[in-house]
Amino acid sequence: MESLFSAMIVLLLVTFSCFTSSEALSSNNGNITIKWDVMSWSPDGYVAMVLVTNHQKQCSIGPPGWKMSWTWTKKEMIWSMTGAQATEQGDCSMFKKFIPESCAGKPTVVDLLPETPYNLQITNCCKGGVLTPGGKSSFQLTVGNAGTSNKTARIPVNFMFTAPKQQYICGPTKNVRPTRFIYADSNRTTQAMMTWNVTCIFHKAT
Repeated sequence: MESLFSAMIVLLLVTFSCFTSSEALSSNNGNITIKWDVMSWSPDGYVAMVLVTNHQKQCSIGPPGWKMSWTWTKKEMIWSMTGAQATEQGDCSMFKKFIPESCAGKPTVVDLLPETPYNLQITNCCKGGVLTPGGKSSFQLTVGNAGTSNKTARIPVNFMFTAPKQQYICGPTKNVRPTRFIYADSNRTTQAMMTWNVTCIFHKAT
């Protein structure tokens, strides 16, 4: 009985350690990073791959999972998404033929569930928003009413990242060196058109 009680105490300490560790308040550790890679240009915007990484060494994000939001700086909208979905469509009344995924000025995005059909998935998606330490979550979106070059595409701002019983503070969006991608055979590399990074620091338990 005593050993069972001790095991429960250890489990509780591990579970809540991310809430009390000073490491979680460091800009180099205990954070969530969001990387936004513009992969290609489209007639009215671009296609982007978004990667969320949990750098917290002792803290998992459990069900119902993470949520992410940001604010567009112009009148951008999301034509389509793969690996995630917007929680609100917003006012898309100006579109008559093709209806966007979301016209909201501040969209909120959530991960898809594991049972999502394979043709709607991409690598690292569809875990119900669950992120283990070191875990990654990805989704792809096609953005319209946006710039179609490095000089005209605008960086989304005011990112927010939330998780069950955890509160984060996200820093400013930064334009960084474009991500380089290596093919499986390691004989060819490509790179994103543009890359934007956001770091969200664990603040407190809620």
